[in-house]
Amino acid sequence: MNNSVRAHRNRLGLTQAQLAVQLHVSRQTVIAIEQGRFDPALRLAFALSSALDVDINELFTPDPDPEGSPS
Repeated sequence: MNNSVRAHRNRLGLTQAQLAVQLHVSRQTVIAIEQGRFDPALRLAFALSSALDVDINELFTPDPDPEGSPS
């Protein structure tokens, strides 16, 4: 899963710590999400979308299929 959390967080002038407080998660969780090491559960994904004032479909995009499209 790809995400644009960092870009949207920076657009709003929020630090990772500030975003973490809003989401009731640790700063390490925000870091892991931004680095693509952790895909958030649906509830957290929607909370991120709301906190960053962006549509969830704009915030998260699936990885391209490395094997190509199914036949």
